[in-house]
Amino acid sequence: MNTFKLALVVPNYRWTQLDENAFWHITPYNLCMLAATVRDLCDVQIIDAYAPDMTESEFAGALRAAAPDLVGVTVMMDQCASAGHTTARLAKSILPETPLIMGGVYPTVNPDQVMADANVDYAAVGEGEDVLRELIGFLLDSGPMPARGISYREGDRIVHTGRADFIQDLDRLPLPAYDLIDFDGYTGRAPRKSVDGPRALPYARVITSRGCPVDCVFCQVKLIMGRKFRPRSAERVLEEIAWLKNHYGVKSIIFDDDNLFTDRRRAKDIFQGMIDRGLALPWVSTATAVFRLDEELLSLMRRSGCEYMCIAIESGTERVLKQVIGKPVDYEQAKRMVRCARSLGIYVAANFIVGFPTETWDEIRQTIRFAEELDADYVKLFHAIPLRHTRLWELCERHGAFKQGFRQEEIRWSTGQIESQDFTSEDLTILRAYEWDRINFTDPERRRRTAAMMNVNEAGLLEIRRKTLRDTQTRLAAVVAGS
Repeated sequence: MNTFKLALVVPNYRWTQLDENAFWHITPYNLCMLAATVRDLCDVQIIDAYAPDMTESEFAGALRAAAPDLVGVTVMMDQCASAGHTTARLAKSILPETPLIMGGVYPTVNPDQVMADANVDYAAVGEGEDVLRELIGFLLDSGPMPARGISYREGDRIVHTGRADFIQDLDRLPLPAYDLIDFDGYTGRAPRKSVDGPRALPYARVITSRGCPVDCVFCQVKLIMGRKFRPRSAERVLEEIAWLKNHYGVKSIIFDDDNLFTDRRRAKDIFQGMIDRGLALPWVSTATAVFRLDEELLSLMRRSGCEYMCIAIESGTERVLKQVIGKPVDYEQAKRMVRCARSLGIYVAANFIVGFPTETWDEIRQTIRFAEELDADYVKLFHAIPLRHTRLWELCERHGAFKQGFRQEEIRWSTGQIESQDFTSEDLTILRAYEWDRINFTDPERRRRTAAMMNVNEAGLLEIRRKTLRDTQTRLAAVVAGS
C-alpha cells in the first residue's frame, strides 16, 4: 500500500467567476488521466469543488480529511485564475507545510503569474502526466526534479525549466481513472439545454488527439499542445469506447477534440471499427473541421452513429477569414458538406465569430448573411475574445482595439471586449442575440428539429429564447448604468 497521498483538486470556479456562461458541466477527465498515470506511486484522491458547488469551508473540510502529502490544483483557463489562487490560499491555510502544484492551461501559458503567488510551490508547464510522475518521485527521494515542464522556487529565486516535452506516443498513456470519481454522477445527467448535448445517458467524452496544425488567430492551443498533430491510434480509441460501453454502460459519446478528422484514414478506421465491433452508438462532434470532410467520411460517420456535428466557419468574408483569422475554409465546399450531412440525417450547427480588429460593420453583416446562406440547422454567434499570447491579442494591441477598462481576468464570454470605430461591444451584444433568434427560430420546421435536439418541447424552447434576450437586455442595462 502506498503511503504518499496526492489530492488532485478542481476549484469551484463560482467562488470568483460570476458569468454563468462560463459554467460547464465537466467530467474531470484531465485529473483522472493524471491519477491513472501516478497511482502506482501514491494513493490518489480527486476533490472536485466545482461540480457539487462546495463552499470554501466545505472544500477545506474535504482537503483536511484527505490529509495529502501533495496538492495538485488544475486551472483550465486564464479566466479561472482567481479561483485557482483562492484554492491555493485555502489549501495553504489548512496544510501550510504541504507542497502545492498548479497545472492546466493557465499555468502553462502564464507560469510567471502563477509563481508570483507564494501559496504555489510548483507550476506544471505543458502536458502534466510525466511532470507529475517525476515530481512525486523527487518528493519521495527516488528521483531528480523534473528537468523540464516545471517552475519552482530555489531560495528567493524562481526557476523556470521551460515547457514539458510533448508526449509523442499518446497510446502509452493509461485509460482515465474514472473509478476515483462518481462517474455516474457526471455522466448520468446532461449539461445545460443545448443542441450539442449528449444524445443518450449515460455518456462519455472522448479525446482522440492533441496538438493542432491550424493557427487560428484567437486560439491558445498551439501554446498548450503545440502545432504538431499527435493522434492516438484508431485501435486505442476503439478500445476506450469498448471499455466505456462495457464497463460503464455508456450509451452515447461526445468526441471532444479539435482534430478528429485531421487524419482522414484514421478517422475512417475509427468509424468503421465502431460499426464492425458493435460499438456504433449515438455520438456528436463538438469541433468539426469542415475542410477535412468528404462525402465518404460523412456517410461513415452517420453509419457509426453520428447525430450532430458543429462546424467552425468563423467568418462570412474572405478577407477576415484568410487575412485575420487564418482558417482554410472553402465556402462552397462547406455548403456541400452541410447539404450532404443534413441529407444523411446529421444535425449541423455552425459557429461564427464577429468583432475582430479591422473588421468593418459591412463585413460583420456579410457574416450574418452567409450564416443564413449556409443553411445549417443551427447557428451560433460569438464575440471575438482576446486571450493572452495569441495573435488576436497582438492585433488588439496593435490597433488599440481593447474595450476601455478591459482586464483579462474579467472576460465575460457573453459580452465582447473588442471595439472599433465601426462597432462597440454593446452593438455586437445586441446583434448576436437578435440575429441568433431570427436565424434559428423563424422557420417552424427548424424550431421543431432544434427543440428535439435540446430535448425540450416548443414551450421550453420559447423560454430559452426569451431568457437569452432578457439576459442580453439585463447585461446592456448594467453597462449603461455603469457608464
